[in-house]
Amino acid sequence: MSAEATNPGAPLRKRGRPRIDLRRLGRVALLGPVSRDRLPDAIGHVAEAHRAHYPDADLAILRKAYVLAESSHRGQTRKSGEPYITHPLAVTLILAELGAETTTLTASLLHDTVEDTEVTLDQVREEFGDEVCYLVDGVTKLEKVDYGAAAEPETFRKMLVATGNDVRVMSIKLADRLHNMRTLGVMRPEKQARIAKVTRDVLIPLAERLGVQALKTELEDLVFAILHPEEYERTQALISAWGGAQDPLTEIADSVRSTLREAGISAEVLIRPRHFVSVHRVRIKRGEMRGTDFGRLLVLVAEDADCYAVLGELHTCFTPVISEFKDFIAAPKFNLYQSLHTAVVGPEGAVAEVLIRTHRMHKVAEAGVVALGNPYTQDGTAAAPQAEPADGERADPTRPGWLSRLLDWQESATDSDTFWATLRADLAQDREITVFRADGGTLGLPAGASCVDAAYAQYGEEAHGCIGSRVNGRLATLGTALNDGDTVQLLLAQDASSGPSPEWLDHARTPAARIAITAWLDAHPDGAQGAHRSGPDTPRPQAQPADDVSNSRGRAGGRVPSVAVDTPGAPVRLAGCCTPVPPDGIIGFTVRGGAVTVHREECPAVVRMRELGRAAVGARWNDPGDRSGAADYRVTLVAESFGRPRLLADLTEAIATADAAIVSATVEPPSEQRVRHTYTLQLPDAAGLPGLMRAMRDVPGVYDVSRAQQPAAAG
Repeated sequence: MSAEATNPGAPLRKRGRPRIDLRRLGRVALLGPVSRDRLPDAIGHVAEAHRAHYPDADLAILRKAYVLAESSHRGQTRKSGEPYITHPLAVTLILAELGAETTTLTASLLHDTVEDTEVTLDQVREEFGDEVCYLVDGVTKLEKVDYGAAAEPETFRKMLVATGNDVRVMSIKLADRLHNMRTLGVMRPEKQARIAKVTRDVLIPLAERLGVQALKTELEDLVFAILHPEEYERTQALISAWGGAQDPLTEIADSVRSTLREAGISAEVLIRPRHFVSVHRVRIKRGEMRGTDFGRLLVLVAEDADCYAVLGELHTCFTPVISEFKDFIAAPKFNLYQSLHTAVVGPEGAVAEVLIRTHRMHKVAEAGVVALGNPYTQDGTAAAPQAEPADGERADPTRPGWLSRLLDWQESATDSDTFWATLRADLAQDREITVFRADGGTLGLPAGASCVDAAYAQYGEEAHGCIGSRVNGRLATLGTALNDGDTVQLLLAQDASSGPSPEWLDHARTPAARIAITAWLDAHPDGAQGAHRSGPDTPRPQAQPADDVSNSRGRAGGRVPSVAVDTPGAPVRLAGCCTPVPPDGIIGFTVRGGAVTVHREECPAVVRMRELGRAAVGARWNDPGDRSGAADYRVTLVAESFGRPRLLADLTEAIATADAAIVSATVEPPSEQRVRHTYTLQLPDAAGLPGLMRAMRDVPGVYDVSRAQQPAAAG
């Protein structure tokens, strides 16, 4: 199934299984009825693939579903001229090879019957039960508006809701799209491109989040061929040329097998070729391709402990590339993926990437949620009848946290354009973090999320009244980016009329936060009476403990640097993502509520806003040479250093000596003996910034100090 085979030249399906000719199966499907004591020949391949995963599966329901699907679709053809029954057969075969359970396969065979034939949902329920009916209904709702350019946002809103109620609906939809992409050549080029773009923007990220790598990689290659044909041909030529040369991975694989055999570790060592898009990405990253870049070694073992035993032997007997090591067993990815990643140096300096996982982990890595079986049973193997609740809603107990969040915010996105833009932005986030609440609970957030996001994730609309936060016990601004494992405590105002500042949008990464903030600002264009409207970089003075010297100089106590903009009368705010100070080149953008947020010209947010078509507002410092006003300047600096004792104390002393006050500080966990410190500082004079940065660089162990340029979302 996967675009990545387990060995060079190996067929995509299991050895010994003949290649399946769907045209022949379509003809077989039309030859008439078969005896009741055996499966029709046309579905025999599905049964074989299913029994490989579920040896004791009852195939009678599959025969029954096939007979209904074949008779219902008889006389219908696809645009390619093939009998239509070849499509549900192909979709079901894809799912069977991934290890889908019987109920999913039954629904897959029937997934187009209610939409395209005279079969009704009541008939499906009567003959196959509530579970199959629920899945067929979910897929049918998605198909009703599929492929319409203007209707796509609403299509995927429905898809999202259906997926949240039962992830098997999405499994069927992904397999359906894969087969359609395989046969897209019969359509006009412009329609191919449109379908490919939607597949790229939404379905491939959803496949990634559901962990179905086998579908994701093939979809990526099919989209790549349609949208970038020249690059695809170039990549194809590279792979073909490599296939005819001696594979350096073979020698390394033999050495790994010998090493593990001598250590008494039972393991299967395979060469796993990269798929087209993966090869393309490696070529872009490295320029000239090496022989070992076309594939990776896959080591499969029986138990979790064996994974670490293999890792120990490889790092002992080969030279490891430490920077390539990642442990996704101790800390699984949000899409269920588990594996150890490392790289070792083989003969003549060849570097081979190695994946180490158990056979069970490998199945989940390829099939994701499909490998989990039926989420409504104990063992995931047998479908349990479950009537649909009266309100039509039910929650899949295996539903990942990111999906629950998407379901929450999609209800708040009132128009399709907002939903579509927000969905694509959220799906672009490919990593999650977990932060701990003060009450001991946890919050799952996308990487890069701030305290603003945590506030809305925990409190919903009550977060409008958030006035500050503590991160790991220290007072922090609401714009502070959170790291995996942080503890965050949100401080709420007692005043019910409090509301967010437009600048909060500069720091909100999650759809829930952005939609809630935007809705409040739209409802209060002039600001609510009595609302605190505090910016995300402004800790409330009353929330600051008397003995907390890290915030001894809040901006509220001094004068903000004066900026003139080309929008007379508009409130002006300095962006917290890039913290501009004189004499930085600056530019402004109008945000919700009519305020102008001023950024440094090189801030990533400037590029993003221009890409969104936002008009820039001219901005300049007032009297930059006048030092008499004694304004307070805020700046965020990033110090890169090698870890050593007393480093934090020495850096803090250097900052204090330069007459700067620390508003907030974040120290990331050490990585390869390197530590990153991020400080938001208050300066009495912008002219002192170069000297401050020099003083920080002079601290032993610090090798670089730079201005922060945090990625910011467009307001």
